[in-house]
Order: sequence, then C-alpha cells, then structure tokens
Amino acid sequence: MKAMPSPTLDLSALRENYTKGNLDVNSVLSDPLDQFRVWFQEAKTSQVPEPNAMHLATVSTQGQPSGRIVLLKTVDNQGFVWFTNYDSKKGQELAENPKAALTFFWAELERQVRIEGKVEKVAEEDSDSYFAIRPRSSQIGAWSSPQSQVINDRETLETNEQRFEEKFLNQPVPRPSYWGGYRLIPERIEFWQGRPSRLHDRLLYSFIDHQWQLERLAP
Repeated sequence: MKAMPSPTLDLSALRENYTKGNLDVNSVLSDPLDQFRVWFQEAKTSQVPEPNAMHLATVSTQGQPSGRIVLLKTVDNQGFVWFTNYDSKKGQELAENPKAALTFFWAELERQVRIEGKVEKVAEEDSDSYFAIRPRSSQIGAWSSPQSQVINDRETLETNEQRFEEKFLNQPVPRPSYWGGYRLIPERIEFWQGRPSRLHDRLLYSFIDHQWQLERLAP
C-alpha cells in the first residue's frame, strides 16, 4: 500500500500584533547590563514563567550550530553566568570555540534580548559556592548523569543515582570537577520590543574601544 503523504503544517496565518510597549534611545540606560537588569526585574514583576530561561547557542569547529535552553544564575558587571557539565556537548563546543549567543524571550511583555560574546569558565570557588546551595537531589544528579553521552536506558541513570546517594550518605556532596559555571562576556546586546505592523523597536549596544555604543536597527 502506498503511504499517504503527511499533511502540511501551515502556520502562515499565525501572527500577533504587538502593542504593549515601545523602546527609544532616549529612554534606556547607557550600560546594557543595567538595562538588562531593569527588564529582567520587570519580567519577574510581571510573573513571566522562568524569566531566567535563555537559549544558549554554541558552534562546533565544523561550523555546526546547536542550541538549548539553560538557566541564567547571575548577572554581574562582567556578564551572564550559568552552570552545567563541562563534558556536555555545549561544554565541548565551548572548549573548542569559546564564543556563544544567548537569547531571552519574554512573550508576556513582547520583549526579546539577544547577547553575543566570548565565554570563559568562572572561578572554581564560584562554582563551589553555587553547587553548595543547590538541592541535594540536584547535586546527586550532577554526579549521576554523563550529560550528552549515549546511555542504554533510564535505569542507567537511576542506578547511578542510587550509587551516589549511598556514596555520599550522611555527608556533603562535593562538586564534580567536570561541573561548573560559564560566564558570557558580552560584546553585543540587542533589546527588542514588539510594535504594531512588524515595525518593532531594536536597540543595539556594541562594545567598541572599551565603551558601549548604542544604535537603532531596522526591524
């Protein structure tokens, strides 16, 4: 019997007309990290679900991009910090090509922030400090999962979990050497505010000659 063709998923009629805000050069702060903190606080106040969820894009040495959602944990004067397994696919790609891009999308506010820059590992003591305040189950999970590696089945993870629970019974769980933080040091940060008729507001900060320069982009 000849297989029936799969139906086409036509999304051409899906669209939103953004009307919730505007963004002007004269209304933003001179430092994009300060501007990000303002927008992030507004996302929290507006009860955006997981406002710290961000898309992290990395690129392999073969030029193949890959992306995934990770959670922002700190914004300091140097950049944006998250934690993960250094041996994971993203960790391997960052070791080979220490540049990345982050994207935040807060649909409830019709806002997006795009960030590009170089990436470095945070100091080990910073990774130790954050690991120490994670839930114990998450600490055990960091030991139990060989992140991004092929495993036979879920039972492999559950067996590992049980083994490390027994190993660290009645004692603090130490941070694995292969687990820790990264910081993206921004070179470009773009703030996007949805506007009617797809004439969105886009403001781009670029770090040039040791200072931030601000420009408006066409949508």
